Amino acid sequence: MRSVEEQLDIIVDATMTPSPIRIGITDALGLMCAEEVQATRSLPGFAQAAVDGYAVRAVDVGGAQSLSNRAPVESDDAPAHIDPDTSLPVVGEVAAGSQKPLRLQPRQAVRVATGAPLPTLADAVLPLEWSDRGRRRVTPHRPVRSGDFIRREGDDIQPGDIAVRAGAVLGPAQIGLLAAAGRDKVLVYPRPRVTVMSYGLELVDIDRDPGLGQVFDVGSYAVAAAAKDAGADVTRVGIINAEPRHLKEQIAVHAQKSEFLIITGAVGGSSARAIQEALGALGDIDTTRVAMHPGSTQGFGLVGEDRIPAFLLPSNAVSALVVFEALIRPAIRSSLGKRVLNRRIVKARSMNRIESIPGRLGFVRARLMRDAQTRDYLVDSIGGVSGGPAHLLAGLAEANAMIRIPTDVVEVRPGDVVDVMFLQQRA
Repeated sequence: MRSVEEQLDIIVDATMTPSPIRIGITDALGLMCAEEVQATRSLPGFAQAAVDGYAVRAVDVGGAQSLSNRAPVESDDAPAHIDPDTSLPVVGEVAAGSQKPLRLQPRQAVRVATGAPLPTLADAVLPLEWSDRGRRRVTPHRPVRSGDFIRREGDDIQPGDIAVRAGAVLGPAQIGLLAAAGRDKVLVYPRPRVTVMSYGLELVDIDRDPGLGQVFDVGSYAVAAAAKDAGADVTRVGIINAEPRHLKEQIAVHAQKSEFLIITGAVGGSSARAIQEALGALGDIDTTRVAMHPGSTQGFGLVGEDRIPAFLLPSNAVSALVVFEALIRPAIRSSLGKRVLNRRIVKARSMNRIESIPGRLGFVRARLMRDAQTRDYLVDSIGGVSGGPAHLLAGLAEANAMIRIPTDVVEVRPGDVVDVMFLQQRA
């Protein structure tokens, strides 16, 4: 029996990153950049006011003349007071976006808005709240230093600087830098294409009423949603034709258009032999036992001309989702270039007694919470308690975490500290 860690290593090693494509930056959030983007212009492109106030020469309001790139609110080395008779005429006003240059003369002030271009010779901005807010004349209440409350040309980025590096995952800041560099498109590694199918003579789609012995196709819907949540571009095919002569053709067609192929209901029982034979004709599929529960029986291999990873998952939706979380989600994140492949793990104190199967890594659905006073994590198991059912989907829907029970632990007692995989926040 293969360990979960061994199986995951095999899967991640076989995972390939899709070829780069060029897309609009509005669609690039969360994707990995495939090029080095250099700035072709300064950011900001001109000296501008950082606050609403008055553009001044610092020397005219008692400030130091040495340049400062900081914008202090309080400064120990600046004078704490100013001559009360200091008053400057306000000779103009500049709004953000103004394209009319102004020139400041000694002992003058110009009213400026945040983002407005600074008049020539101005080397500081006196904030409104540091003055009497005069319209024709302004009286400073405290001095400013040269460089205070202004954004100098190129403070953020200079021409030739690297705005976004290859391999960076594009978040809001990176998208903003691309826009600042004047780029409306960027080369990225796209979301991997994941095709989800289901197989089983007992399955019917949800637009039909199941008859005796039939059940809805739950697995493909649940796994397709999980793949999309992991960041993939998902195609849910649904129930595939059970005729053996059509299975190979259907799988081959979809394998050509995918980076991952997932088939639920394709392991265990004599009914799965046909699909495993079809997959075997297209590549190498290893149906094996992995030391985990639920979802021990599963399959993995490489199929099609491009040798894409193919997964065979149990028909039970909970088992299929557990296998997805443990083994497939990390592979999808790897193909996206994510540095962290697995969910966040926290230590929590168990509120229940939990039994586990010896020799297998246990995944138990749970509710993770925090003690209001100590702020310690507490975890309340939902399935697998003292032999309780571990296969019910409703329990998983109530869970926001899964407890990971090591292979050498057969019982968790109330108060024991356990590893908990945080799934997502429930509103």
